[in-house]
Amino acid sequence: MSRFPHGVPLPNGLNTDPPLPADAPTIGFKLNHLCLRVRDPEKSLHFYINLMGMRTVFVTNTGPMTVYFLGYPSTDQHRENLDKFGKETSIPDTLGLLELFHIHGSEKQPEGFYTSGNTPPSLGFCHLGFSVPDLPKTLERLKENGVPVIKDIGVSTRQSIPITDWENERGIGVEVEGTDSEIHPIFKQIFANFAYVQDPVSLTSAPNSHWV
Repeated sequence: MSRFPHGVPLPNGLNTDPPLPADAPTIGFKLNHLCLRVRDPEKSLHFYINLMGMRTVFVTNTGPMTVYFLGYPSTDQHRENLDKFGKETSIPDTLGLLELFHIHGSEKQPEGFYTSGNTPPSLGFCHLGFSVPDLPKTLERLKENGVPVIKDIGVSTRQSIPITDWENERGIGVEVEGTDSEIHPIFKQIFANFAYVQDPVSLTSAPNSHWV
């Protein structure tokens, strides 16, 4: 059970974080990028570039693998000149990048060789979060392009919450009616405004995948 009150958003919720003085050794640290293994770069690049609007910062064949760094051009100048965007985007200084990691030979392995992190018993990774200006319009476009929708907007059922039956069967994330273990109504309402879609990295029918 959680030690925090049920359904209450808590800014700096721990209230135990140590002070962060100007001379702290971690000043300048940033969450720079996330990396996903991919078996089929063409499918993954199509999803993230053509459907999600990211653009290539750089690509490198390192020998045993090829790495693709993707990001969003944030200025009109970079949107109009992608070559300039790539050359002027500093990896250490740019936030919110996505690295696709294609290990050569993985494409010859059967589907399921890599999992999304959402398939029991290989649970761990949950999703990538994207904010978009018009979610219904974005979802319609993704559906038209054959992208599987795992959870649509307006849906907030127990089955759509990213806790698997496999976990429940082991006593994890079990809800008991009338107790604080139930999904809080406010969160259910917020959750209804999310959508989960399945990208090409998610090779199995996971209960939840990457959301926008």
